[in-house]
Amino acid sequence: MERARISRQPAHLLLASEFGSATLNEKGSGEYDPSFVITKLGAKVNRIVAAGLLERLEQRETSGGSSLYQGQLRDPTGLHYFSIGEYNSEMMQELAHQWSERLDDGEPLLVMMTSKTRWYQTDEGAVYTSLRPEEACVVNREIYANWLLDACEATMERMNRFASSMEVEPTLDAYARAGLPASLLAAKNHYGEVDLEPFKLNLMQALDIAEGRIEAATTPPPVMRLSDGGGVEGGDGGQDLEAFLLKAVGQLDQGDGVTLDALLKVAVSNGGFVREVAEAKLDDMLDAGTLDEPRFGWFRVGATN
Repeated sequence: MERARISRQPAHLLLASEFGSATLNEKGSGEYDPSFVITKLGAKVNRIVAAGLLERLEQRETSGGSSLYQGQLRDPTGLHYFSIGEYNSEMMQELAHQWSERLDDGEPLLVMMTSKTRWYQTDEGAVYTSLRPEEACVVNREIYANWLLDACEATMERMNRFASSMEVEPTLDAYARAGLPASLLAAKNHYGEVDLEPFKLNLMQALDIAEGRIEAATTPPPVMRLSDGGGVEGGDGGQDLEAFLLKAVGQLDQGDGVTLDALLKVAVSNGGFVREVAEAKLDDMLDAGTLDEPRFGWFRVGATN
C-alpha cells in the first residue's frame, strides 16, 4: 500500500541562543512522521532558516570511511552547529568544499541556510541540537541585517505569546481557546519556569548589530600579536588574564569598542584562556571600572586606566 505523502514542514527563523538551549524532542508514532525540536519559547521546528558568520568548517573522516564537514555558524546570540555529509546533495557537498577553501584563505563568509533540525542525547544524558543544511548560500551584509530583524520579530512574537500564557490555565483546551499553540504548553511542562531576561538581552544585541554595527559583527577579529615588551605572555604559562584582556581591548578598539565575541575569541585562541573564565573576568573588570560598556556587548578601556 502506498504511504500517505508527508507535507514539507515550514522553516522558522530562529536565533542561535533559542535553538541551542532546546532539549525537548517530539516525534510522531509513524515511521515517516517528522521529528521536531521544541524550544523554551514554544517554537516547534522541523526546519529552520539560520544565518551568520561562518566561523569554522572542517572536514573529518567518519568511522565508516566517508567524508563529513562539521561547521559553526555564529549570529549575535551564539553558535549554530551543523554538518554536511554524503546524506546531503552533491551541491551542498560542493559548497562545503568551496567554503572550507575560502575560510582557509581568510575570507569572511556570511551564510544563510535552510536546514533540518537534529536532536540527540548522549549515553550520559546530555542533549545537543544541530543542523543538517538542505540549501545554503553566501549573502551580503544587507540581507543578513534584514534576516536579523525578521528573526528578532519572530522571537518577540514567541516571547509575547509566552508572557500571555502566564494568565492561562495550563491545559490544552484553555490554550486552544486563548489561541496559544500546544507546543508552548509542552515547553512549559518540560522546561518549567523560564527566565525571559536572557532572550531580551539577546534581542537587544541582535537589533543593535542589525541597526548599525553590522560591519564589525560580520568581520572576524584580527589575529592579535602582543608586543614583546607588553608584559603579557600568550600560550600556556604565566598569563595575567586581566592584563591580557585590557591589552586586547586597547589593540583591537578602532574607536567604537570591541565586541564580546571578538574578545572571547582572542582570549581563547591567542591567550589560551578558558572562555567562561574570560567572560567572568570581563564582568569583574566592568564592575571595577577597568573597562566600560558603552553599548550592550561592546567594551572599551575604562576611565580608571
